[in-house]
Amino acid sequence: MARNDKDIFYGVDRVTLLVYILLVVMGWLNIYAAVFDEEHQNIFDTSQKYGKQLIWITGAAIIAFSILVIDANFYTAFAYFFYGFFIIANILVVFLGREVKGSRSWFRFGDFGIQPAEFMKFATNLALAKFLSNQNIVVNQQFRLKLKDLIKNYKNTFIALLFILVPLILIKKLQDETGLAIVFIAFIIVLYREGLSVGFLIFGLLAAVLFVVALVVTNLTGLLITLAVISSASFLFVKRNKKNLILIVLVYLSAAGVVLATNYVYNHLEPHQKVRIDVLLGRGNVNLKKEGYNVNQAKIAIGSGGFFGKGYLQGTQTKYDFVPEQDTDFIFCTVGEEWGFLGSTIVIFLELFLILRVIFLAERQRSDYSRIYGYGVAVVLFFHLAVNIGMTIGLMPVIGIPLPFFSYGGSSLWSFTILLFIFIKLDANRLLILR
Repeated sequence: MARNDKDIFYGVDRVTLLVYILLVVMGWLNIYAAVFDEEHQNIFDTSQKYGKQLIWITGAAIIAFSILVIDANFYTAFAYFFYGFFIIANILVVFLGREVKGSRSWFRFGDFGIQPAEFMKFATNLALAKFLSNQNIVVNQQFRLKLKDLIKNYKNTFIALLFILVPLILIKKLQDETGLAIVFIAFIIVLYREGLSVGFLIFGLLAAVLFVVALVVTNLTGLLITLAVISSASFLFVKRNKKNLILIVLVYLSAAGVVLATNYVYNHLEPHQKVRIDVLLGRGNVNLKKEGYNVNQAKIAIGSGGFFGKGYLQGTQTKYDFVPEQDTDFIFCTVGEEWGFLGSTIVIFLELFLILRVIFLAERQRSDYSRIYGYGVAVVLFFHLAVNIGMTIGLMPVIGIPLPFFSYGGSSLWSFTILLFIFIKLDANRLLILR
Protein backbone atom coordinates (compact mmCIF):
# COMPACT_ATOMS: atom_id res chain seq x y z
CA MET A 1 0.00 0.00 0.00
CA ALA A 2 1.38 3.39 -0.98
CA ARG A 3 1.80 5.98 1.72
CA ASN A 4 -0.89 8.67 1.82
CA ASP A 5 0.86 11.79 3.15
CA LYS A 6 -2.47 13.57 3.59
CA ASP A 7 -3.72 10.95 6.05
CA ILE A 8 -2.32 11.77 9.51
CA PHE A 9 -3.53 8.41 10.80
CA TYR A 10 -1.46 6.48 8.28
CA GLY A 11 0.59 3.89 10.16
CA VAL A 12 -0.94 4.84 13.54
CA ASP A 13 -1.42 1.77 15.72
CA ARG A 14 -5.19 1.55 16.11
CA VAL A 15 -5.00 -0.87 19.03
CA THR A 16 -2.94 1.53 21.14
CA LEU A 17 -5.22 4.40 20.18
CA LEU A 18 -8.35 2.43 21.16
CA VAL A 19 -6.95 1.40 24.56
CA TYR A 20 -5.94 5.02 25.24
CA ILE A 21 -9.48 6.24 24.48
CA LEU A 22 -11.03 3.51 26.65
CA LEU A 23 -8.83 4.39 29.63
CA VAL A 24 -9.49 8.13 29.32
CA VAL A 25 -13.29 7.67 29.09
CA MET A 26 -13.32 5.17 31.98
CA GLY A 27 -11.20 7.55 34.03
CA TRP A 28 -13.61 10.42 33.35
CA LEU A 29 -16.61 8.32 34.44
CA ASN A 30 -14.81 7.34 37.64
CA ILE A 31 -13.93 10.95 38.43
CA TYR A 32 -17.65 11.73 38.06
CA ALA A 33 -18.42 8.94 40.52
CA ALA A 34 -15.69 9.96 42.96
CA VAL A 35 -16.97 13.53 43.36
CA PHE A 36 -20.65 12.94 42.52
CA ASP A 37 -22.95 15.64 43.86
CA GLU A 38 -26.75 15.28 43.90
CA GLU A 39 -27.07 19.01 43.25
CA HIS A 40 -24.75 18.90 40.22
CA GLN A 41 -25.65 15.72 38.35
CA ASN A 42 -24.83 17.07 34.89
CA ILE A 43 -21.57 15.37 33.92
CA PHE A 44 -20.78 18.32 31.63
CA ASP A 45 -21.00 20.87 34.47
CA THR A 46 -17.68 22.74 34.23
CA SER A 47 -18.05 24.10 37.77
CA GLN A 48 -17.33 20.56 38.99
CA LYS A 49 -14.16 18.50 38.64
CA TYR A 50 -15.65 16.09 36.10
CA GLY A 51 -16.66 19.03 33.91
CA LYS A 52 -13.17 20.48 34.17
CA GLN A 53 -11.71 17.08 33.38
CA LEU A 54 -13.75 17.04 30.17
CA ILE A 55 -12.03 20.30 29.23
CA TRP A 56 -8.66 18.69 29.92
CA ILE A 57 -9.70 15.67 27.83
CA THR A 58 -10.67 17.95 24.94
CA GLY A 59 -7.29 19.65 25.25
CA ALA A 60 -5.59 16.24 25.29
CA ALA A 61 -7.39 15.30 22.06
CA ILE A 62 -6.15 18.51 20.42
CA ILE A 63 -2.62 17.83 21.65
CA ALA A 64 -2.72 14.24 20.39
CA PHE A 65 -3.98 15.39 16.98
CA SER A 66 -1.26 18.05 16.80
CA ILE A 67 1.47 15.54 17.62
CA LEU A 68 0.31 13.29 14.78
CA VAL A 69 0.28 16.23 12.35
CA ILE A 70 3.85 17.34 13.14
CA ASP A 71 6.70 15.59 11.35
CA ALA A 72 8.29 12.85 13.47
CA ASN A 73 11.78 14.31 12.96
CA PHE A 74 10.69 17.37 14.93
CA TYR A 75 10.76 15.39 18.19
CA THR A 76 14.28 14.22 17.52
CA ALA A 77 15.59 17.61 16.45
CA PHE A 78 14.16 19.49 19.43
CA ALA A 79 14.70 16.83 22.12
CA TYR A 80 17.38 18.80 23.97
CA PHE A 81 15.36 22.01 23.60
CA PHE A 82 12.36 20.46 25.36
CA TYR A 83 14.62 19.11 28.10
CA GLY A 84 16.24 22.50 28.71
CA PHE A 85 12.93 24.36 28.48
CA PHE A 86 11.24 22.26 31.16
CA ILE A 87 14.32 22.31 33.38
CA ILE A 88 14.04 26.12 33.35
CA ALA A 89 10.25 25.91 33.86
CA ASN A 90 10.72 23.71 36.92
CA ILE A 91 13.11 26.25 38.40
CA LEU A 92 10.93 29.27 37.61
CA VAL A 93 7.82 27.68 39.14
CA VAL A 94 9.47 27.87 42.55
CA PHE A 95 9.57 31.67 42.23
CA LEU A 96 6.53 32.38 40.04
CA GLY A 97 4.20 29.53 40.90
CA ARG A 98 1.54 29.26 43.57
CA GLU A 99 1.76 27.06 46.63
CA VAL A 100 -0.60 24.09 46.59
CA LYS A 101 -0.71 21.73 49.59
CA GLY A 102 2.64 22.97 50.86
CA SER A 103 4.45 22.67 47.54
CA ARG A 104 5.20 25.54 45.17
CA SER A 105 5.09 23.52 41.95
CA TRP A 106 2.11 24.91 40.01
CA PHE A 107 1.58 27.71 37.52
CA ARG A 108 -1.99 28.91 38.09
CA PHE A 109 -4.26 30.33 35.39
CA GLY A 110 -7.56 31.18 37.05
CA ASP A 111 -9.21 27.93 38.16
CA PHE A 112 -6.72 25.82 36.22
CA GLY A 113 -3.16 24.88 37.06
CA ILE A 114 -0.19 23.44 35.15
CA GLN A 115 2.50 21.41 36.91
CA PRO A 116 5.73 21.55 34.86
CA ALA A 117 7.20 18.57 36.74
CA GLU A 118 4.69 16.31 34.96
CA PHE A 119 5.92 17.42 31.53
CA MET A 120 9.54 16.85 32.55
CA LYS A 121 8.94 13.12 32.08
CA PHE A 122 8.42 13.21 28.32
CA ALA A 123 11.20 15.81 27.94
CA THR A 124 13.66 13.57 29.81
CA ASN A 125 12.62 10.61 27.69
CA LEU A 126 13.25 12.58 24.49
CA ALA A 127 16.68 13.78 25.65
CA LEU A 128 17.79 10.38 26.94
CA ALA A 129 16.74 8.67 23.71
CA LYS A 130 18.55 11.27 21.61
CA PHE A 131 21.76 11.06 23.63
CA LEU A 132 21.97 7.27 23.49
CA SER A 133 20.95 6.99 19.84
CA ASN A 134 23.29 9.80 18.70
CA GLN A 135 26.22 8.18 20.47
CA ASN A 136 25.34 4.92 18.79
CA ILE A 137 25.48 6.54 15.33
CA VAL A 138 28.94 7.96 15.97
CA VAL A 139 30.34 4.74 17.36
CA ASN A 140 28.89 2.62 14.58
CA GLN A 141 30.45 4.88 11.94
CA GLN A 142 33.87 4.83 13.53
CA PHE A 143 34.27 1.48 15.25
CA ARG A 144 31.31 -0.66 14.18
CA LEU A 145 30.27 -1.29 17.73
CA LYS A 146 26.76 -1.89 19.00
CA LEU A 147 24.83 0.26 21.43
CA LYS A 148 25.15 -2.37 24.15
CA ASP A 149 28.92 -1.94 23.91
CA LEU A 150 28.54 1.81 24.20
CA ILE A 151 26.38 1.74 27.31
CA LYS A 152 29.10 -0.22 29.06
CA ASN A 153 31.30 2.80 28.63
CA TYR A 154 31.20 4.39 32.07
CA LYS A 155 31.49 7.93 30.76
CA ASN A 156 28.38 7.66 28.62
CA THR A 157 26.55 5.79 31.37
CA PHE A 158 27.36 8.65 33.73
CA ILE A 159 26.04 11.23 31.26
CA ALA A 160 22.87 9.18 30.71
CA LEU A 161 22.34 9.05 34.47
CA LEU A 162 22.78 12.82 34.66
CA PHE A 163 19.86 13.26 32.26
CA ILE A 164 17.79 11.24 34.76
CA LEU A 165 19.13 12.58 38.07
CA VAL A 166 19.06 16.33 37.28
CA PRO A 167 15.23 16.59 37.07
CA LEU A 168 14.85 14.10 39.93
CA ILE A 169 16.96 16.21 42.30
CA LEU A 170 15.50 19.45 41.00
CA ILE A 171 11.89 18.42 41.58
CA LYS A 172 12.60 16.87 44.98
CA LYS A 173 14.78 19.64 46.42
CA LEU A 174 13.10 22.73 44.98
CA GLN A 175 9.47 21.61 44.84
CA ASP A 176 9.40 18.87 47.49
CA GLU A 177 7.40 16.64 45.13
CA THR A 178 8.73 13.24 46.23
CA GLY A 179 6.21 11.21 44.24
CA LEU A 180 6.92 12.93 40.93
CA ALA A 181 10.66 12.93 41.57
CA ILE A 182 11.09 9.21 42.11
CA VAL A 183 9.29 8.45 38.83
CA PHE A 184 12.53 9.34 37.04
CA ILE A 185 14.22 6.32 38.63
CA ALA A 186 12.18 4.22 36.20
CA PHE A 187 14.28 5.52 33.29
CA ILE A 188 17.25 3.55 34.63
CA ILE A 189 15.47 0.38 33.47
CA VAL A 190 15.81 1.67 29.90
CA LEU A 191 19.60 1.52 30.27
CA TYR A 192 19.41 -2.21 31.01
CA ARG A 193 17.51 -2.79 27.79
CA GLU A 194 20.34 -1.02 25.99
CA GLY A 195 23.10 -3.17 27.47
CA LEU A 196 23.92 -2.03 31.01
CA SER A 197 25.15 -5.01 33.04
CA VAL A 198 22.40 -6.88 34.86
CA GLY A 199 24.80 -7.07 37.80
CA PHE A 200 23.98 -3.46 38.61
CA LEU A 201 20.28 -4.33 38.62
CA ILE A 202 20.82 -7.28 40.98
CA PHE A 203 22.93 -5.09 43.25
CA GLY A 204 20.20 -2.46 43.26
CA LEU A 205 17.51 -5.01 44.15
CA LEU A 206 19.61 -6.45 46.98
CA ALA A 207 20.26 -2.92 48.25
CA ALA A 208 16.49 -2.24 48.16
CA VAL A 209 15.79 -5.41 50.16
CA LEU A 210 18.46 -4.46 52.70
CA PHE A 211 17.00 -0.95 52.86
CA VAL A 212 13.61 -2.39 53.89
CA VAL A 213 15.23 -4.78 56.38
CA ALA A 214 17.12 -1.88 57.94
CA LEU A 215 13.81 -0.03 58.40
CA VAL A 216 12.05 -3.03 59.93
CA VAL A 217 14.86 -4.02 62.31
CA THR A 218 15.22 -1.42 65.03
CA ASN A 219 18.43 -2.87 66.49
CA LEU A 220 21.02 -1.31 64.18
CA THR A 221 24.05 -2.78 65.97
CA GLY A 222 22.53 -6.25 65.92
CA LEU A 223 21.89 -6.02 62.18
CA LEU A 224 25.48 -4.98 61.44
CA ILE A 225 26.78 -7.88 63.58
CA THR A 226 24.45 -10.29 61.75
CA LEU A 227 25.75 -9.10 58.38
CA ALA A 228 29.33 -9.54 59.61
CA VAL A 229 28.60 -13.11 60.72
CA ILE A 230 26.93 -13.95 57.37
CA SER A 231 29.88 -12.46 55.46
CA SER A 232 32.38 -14.41 57.57
CA ALA A 233 30.44 -17.65 57.13
CA SER A 234 30.29 -17.18 53.35
CA PHE A 235 34.09 -17.34 53.28
CA LEU A 236 33.81 -21.01 54.26
CA PHE A 237 31.93 -21.85 51.05
CA VAL A 238 34.23 -20.18 48.51
CA LYS A 239 37.79 -20.74 47.47
CA ARG A 240 39.98 -19.23 50.16
CA ASN A 241 42.22 -16.77 48.45
CA LYS A 242 43.04 -13.08 48.68
CA LYS A 243 40.70 -12.10 45.85
CA ASN A 244 37.60 -13.67 47.43
CA LEU A 245 38.51 -12.25 50.83
CA ILE A 246 38.68 -8.74 49.40
CA LEU A 247 35.38 -9.30 47.58
CA ILE A 248 33.61 -10.45 50.77
CA VAL A 249 34.97 -7.49 52.71
CA LEU A 250 33.77 -5.10 49.99
CA VAL A 251 30.31 -6.70 49.98
CA TYR A 252 30.08 -6.36 53.76
CA LEU A 253 31.21 -2.74 53.69
CA SER A 254 28.63 -2.01 50.95
CA ALA A 255 25.86 -3.71 52.97
CA ALA A 256 26.88 -1.87 56.13
CA GLY A 257 26.92 1.36 54.14
CA VAL A 258 23.35 0.76 52.95
CA VAL A 259 22.19 0.07 56.52
CA LEU A 260 23.87 3.19 57.93
CA ALA A 261 22.63 5.31 55.03
CA THR A 262 19.08 4.01 55.56
CA ASN A 263 19.21 4.93 59.23
CA TYR A 264 20.56 8.39 58.40
CA VAL A 265 17.96 9.06 55.68
CA TYR A 266 15.07 7.88 57.87
CA ASN A 267 16.16 10.07 60.78
CA HIS A 268 16.31 13.12 58.50
CA LEU A 269 12.92 12.65 56.81
CA GLU A 270 10.04 15.03 57.36
CA PRO A 271 7.62 13.85 60.09
CA HIS A 272 4.83 13.08 57.59
CA GLN A 273 7.24 11.02 55.47
CA LYS A 274 8.30 8.98 58.51
CA VAL A 275 4.66 8.36 59.32
CA ARG A 276 3.97 6.99 55.83
CA ILE A 277 6.87 4.53 56.13
CA ASP A 278 5.79 3.51 59.64
CA VAL A 279 2.24 2.89 58.39
CA LEU A 280 3.50 0.76 55.50
CA LEU A 281 5.86 -1.34 57.65
CA GLY A 282 3.57 -1.48 60.70
CA ARG A 283 6.16 0.15 62.94
CA GLY A 284 4.82 1.25 66.31
CA ASN A 285 1.14 1.67 67.14
CA VAL A 286 -0.47 3.11 64.02
CA ASN A 287 -3.55 5.22 64.77
CA LEU A 288 -6.15 4.30 62.14
CA LYS A 289 -7.95 7.59 62.81
CA LYS A 290 -4.88 9.67 62.06
CA GLU A 291 -1.74 8.55 60.22
CA GLY A 292 -3.23 5.22 59.11
CA TYR A 293 -6.57 6.68 58.05
CA ASN A 294 -6.03 7.03 54.29
CA VAL A 295 -4.72 3.53 53.66
CA ASN A 296 -7.21 1.91 56.04
CA GLN A 297 -10.19 3.61 54.37
CA ALA A 298 -8.78 2.75 50.94
CA LYS A 299 -8.63 -0.93 51.87
CA ILE A 300 -12.17 -0.81 53.24
CA ALA A 301 -13.45 0.85 50.05
CA ILE A 302 -11.78 -1.65 47.72
CA GLY A 303 -12.65 -4.67 49.87
CA SER A 304 -16.29 -3.66 50.25
CA GLY A 305 -16.79 -3.86 46.49
CA GLY A 306 -16.67 -7.65 46.51
CA PHE A 307 -16.49 -9.41 43.15
CA PHE A 308 -18.99 -7.40 41.09
CA GLY A 309 -18.95 -4.11 43.02
CA LYS A 310 -21.77 -2.08 44.55
CA GLY A 311 -22.75 -0.54 41.24
CA TYR A 312 -21.97 2.73 39.50
CA LEU A 313 -22.56 5.75 41.79
CA GLN A 314 -23.56 3.38 44.61
CA GLY A 315 -20.31 3.32 46.58
CA THR A 316 -20.89 4.44 50.17
CA GLN A 317 -17.19 5.01 50.94
CA THR A 318 -16.99 7.07 47.78
CA LYS A 319 -20.26 8.95 48.20
CA TYR A 320 -19.52 10.05 51.75
CA ASP A 321 -15.90 11.03 51.15
CA PHE A 322 -14.30 8.56 53.55
CA VAL A 323 -11.18 8.34 51.38
CA PRO A 324 -9.29 11.63 50.89
CA GLU A 325 -8.06 12.50 47.39
CA GLN A 326 -10.35 9.87 45.90
CA ASP A 327 -10.54 11.60 42.54
CA THR A 328 -6.75 11.84 42.16
CA ASP A 329 -4.23 9.64 43.97
CA PHE A 330 -6.87 7.23 45.33
CA ILE A 331 -9.08 6.98 42.23
CA PHE A 332 -8.57 3.21 42.21
CA CYS A 333 -10.66 3.01 45.40
CA THR A 334 -13.69 4.16 43.42
CA VAL A 335 -13.02 1.44 40.86
CA GLY A 336 -12.68 -1.22 43.54
CA GLU A 337 -15.81 -0.23 45.46
CA GLU A 338 -18.21 0.37 42.58
CA TRP A 339 -16.84 -2.02 39.96
CA GLY A 340 -15.55 -4.70 42.32
CA PHE A 341 -12.78 -7.21 41.71
CA LEU A 342 -13.98 -7.79 38.15
CA GLY A 343 -13.89 -4.11 37.21
CA SER A 344 -10.55 -3.59 38.95
CA THR A 345 -9.08 -6.50 37.01
CA ILE A 346 -10.33 -5.01 33.73
CA VAL A 347 -8.72 -1.65 34.53
CA ILE A 348 -5.40 -3.25 35.49
CA PHE A 349 -5.56 -5.47 32.40
CA LEU A 350 -6.09 -2.47 30.09
CA GLU A 351 -3.24 -0.55 31.71
CA LEU A 352 -0.89 -3.54 31.47
CA PHE A 353 -2.03 -4.32 27.93
CA LEU A 354 -1.15 -0.76 26.88
CA ILE A 355 2.30 -1.09 28.47
CA LEU A 356 2.96 -4.45 26.81
CA ARG A 357 1.69 -3.08 23.50
CA VAL A 358 4.18 -0.20 23.74
CA ILE A 359 7.00 -2.68 24.43
CA PHE A 360 5.92 -4.76 21.43
CA LEU A 361 5.91 -1.67 19.21
CA ALA A 362 9.28 -0.56 20.61
CA GLU A 363 10.88 -3.86 19.60
CA ARG A 364 9.79 -3.48 15.99
CA GLN A 365 11.29 0.00 15.55
CA ARG A 366 13.92 0.56 12.89
CA SER A 367 15.73 3.32 14.76
CA ASP A 368 17.49 3.20 18.12
CA TYR A 369 15.89 6.53 19.02
CA SER A 370 12.33 5.25 18.61
CA ARG A 371 13.07 2.01 20.45
CA ILE A 372 14.70 3.76 23.42
CA TYR A 373 11.89 6.32 23.61
CA GLY A 374 9.29 3.54 23.48
CA TYR A 375 10.85 1.73 26.42
CA GLY A 376 10.89 5.03 28.31
CA VAL A 377 7.13 5.32 27.79
CA ALA A 378 6.59 1.76 29.02
CA VAL A 379 8.63 2.08 32.21
CA VAL A 380 7.04 5.40 33.21
CA LEU A 381 3.51 4.03 32.73
CA PHE A 382 4.36 0.84 34.63
CA PHE A 383 5.95 2.74 37.50
CA HIS A 384 2.87 4.93 37.90
CA LEU A 385 0.54 1.93 37.70
CA ALA A 386 2.48 -0.19 40.22
CA VAL A 387 3.04 2.57 42.77
CA ASN A 388 -0.47 4.05 42.57
CA ILE A 389 -2.27 0.74 43.04
CA GLY A 390 0.36 -0.43 45.52
CA MET A 391 -0.22 2.53 47.83
CA THR A 392 -4.02 2.19 47.71
CA ILE A 393 -3.85 -1.42 48.94
CA GLY A 394 -1.10 -0.78 51.49
CA LEU A 395 1.84 -2.37 49.68
CA MET A 396 3.69 0.91 49.14
CA PRO A 397 3.95 4.19 51.04
CA VAL A 398 1.53 6.97 50.11
CA ILE A 399 3.61 9.34 47.97
CA GLY A 400 0.99 11.00 45.78
CA ILE A 401 1.28 9.66 42.26
CA PRO A 402 -1.56 9.57 39.66
CA LEU A 403 -2.99 6.51 37.94
CA PRO A 404 -2.28 6.93 34.19
CA PHE A 405 -5.27 8.35 32.25
CA PHE A 406 -7.57 7.84 35.26
CA SER A 407 -6.71 10.37 37.95
CA TYR A 408 -8.19 13.86 37.87
CA GLY A 409 -5.86 16.58 36.63
CA GLY A 410 -4.91 18.23 33.37
CA SER A 411 -1.15 18.17 33.86
CA SER A 412 -0.98 14.42 34.37
CA LEU A 413 -3.42 13.66 31.53
CA TRP A 414 -1.65 15.97 29.11
CA SER A 415 1.81 14.72 30.05
CA PHE A 416 0.80 11.06 29.64
CA THR A 417 -0.88 11.92 26.33
CA ILE A 418 2.21 13.70 25.00
CA LEU A 419 4.46 10.90 26.25
CA LEU A 420 2.39 8.22 24.51
CA PHE A 421 1.45 10.00 21.29
CA ILE A 422 5.00 11.03 20.44
CA PHE A 423 5.81 7.33 20.44
CA ILE A 424 2.69 6.55 18.39
CA LYS A 425 3.94 9.11 15.83
CA LEU A 426 7.45 7.65 15.85
CA ASP A 427 6.02 4.17 15.34
CA ALA A 428 3.84 5.36 12.45
CA ASN A 429 6.97 6.81 10.84
CA ARG A 430 9.06 3.64 11.17
CA LEU A 431 8.44 2.45 7.58
CA LEU A 432 10.19 5.56 6.26
CA ILE A 433 13.38 4.76 8.18
CA LEU A 434 16.00 2.63 6.44
CA ARG A 435 17.95 0.18 8.55
